[in-house]
Amino acid sequence: MMIHTLTLLLQNEAGALVRVAGLFSARGHNIETLHVAPIDDGSVSRLVITVHGDQARLVQILNQLRKLVDVLEVEHTTVADVGNAA
Repeated sequence: MMIHTLTLLLQNEAGALVRVAGLFSARGHNIETLHVAPIDDGSVSRLVITVHGDQARLVQILNQLRKLVDVLEVEHTTVADVGNAA
């Protein structure tokens, strides 16, 4: 199993975070961790999300996130293999 870390820039608008979380929930993806903080002048927030999944699941998540109007940028920043974890 792979853990993927995604970084998003999101418009700091009412309901934007709910739409991102809803995307995961509606498609059966689980968010392992979520960190959110405003950047710059407060009109944009940075989200750091970790999710478990294979490459196909990751591609699906990235494509769906990029379709959301409030999402300005999506970046896949790290991958960790937890298949051999003790």
